[in-house]
Amino acid sequence: MTESPPPAHPAHVRAASVHQFRYYDLVMAAFVAILLLSNIIGASKPSYVTLPWGTEWAFGAGVLFFPISYIIGDVLTEVYGYARARRVIWTGFAALVFMAFMAWVVVALPPARDWPGQAAYEFVFGNSWRIVIASMTAFWVGEFANSYVLARMKLWTEGRHLWMRTIGSTIVGQGLDSLIFYPLAFYGLAGWPPEQLYQVVLSQWFIKTAWEAALTPVTYLVVGTLKRREGVDVFDEGTDFTPFRAKV
Repeated sequence: MTESPPPAHPAHVRAASVHQFRYYDLVMAAFVAILLLSNIIGASKPSYVTLPWGTEWAFGAGVLFFPISYIIGDVLTEVYGYARARRVIWTGFAALVFMAFMAWVVVALPPARDWPGQAAYEFVFGNSWRIVIASMTAFWVGEFANSYVLARMKLWTEGRHLWMRTIGSTIVGQGLDSLIFYPLAFYGLAGWPPEQLYQVVLSQWFIKTAWEAALTPVTYLVVGTLKRREGVDVFDEGTDFTPFRAKV
C-alpha cells in the first residue's frame, strides 16, 4: 500500500484537538541540539567587525548560530501551537541546567598528572554561576515571549502574514534575551566596559532580528512543508498561555 500524499491545504484546527504529529520529536531534538551547542561554543566570546568608517563594533560570537533556535521556536509555535512549544522550551531549559551541572563537575575534577589542558578547559567551560543563571534566565524569558507573541499574532491575523509574526515575535523575544543576558552576565567584569556591553546588547538584538528577516524564505518553506506533512494548521484557540501549565 502506498502512502497517500499530504493535503495541499492543511485543516484549521484547535491546538488541543490534535494529539499526534509525525515530525514534532525531530523538531524538538533540533531545537535542543542547537540551543546547547550555541551556549557551549559561542556564548561568552566577544568578537567584532570593522565598520566602513574604521570603528570596531563588538558583538557576541554566538549570535551567528543561536538565532537558529529562535527560528525553530517559531516553526514549533506556528506548526504545533504554543502548548507544544512550551514543552520544548522546558525541555531545552532542563538540558541547559544539566549542561551547567555537568560542566561544573567535569571542570572541578582533578586533572590527570601532567595533563596540560586544565587551564584552557576551565577558561572555556568553567563559566561562573552568574553567566549560567543569566543564560538560563534570558533563554526562558526570551523563548516564552517569542512563542506567546507569535501565537497571539496568529490568532489576531487569522493565520495571515507569517513574516510579520516571525519578525515581530523575534523583535520582542530576542530583545528581551539580549537585554537580560549580557548585562546580567558581564556587567562590571574586566574586559566588558559599559560602552562595549551596550554595543553587544544592541548588536545582538539587531543581528538576531536581521537573521530572522533574512531567513524568512527558509521559514516559509519549512513551515509550509511541515503543515502539509502533518495535515493540519494549528491555532491556539482556547489555549492556556501560562508558562507553567504542563498539559497540552
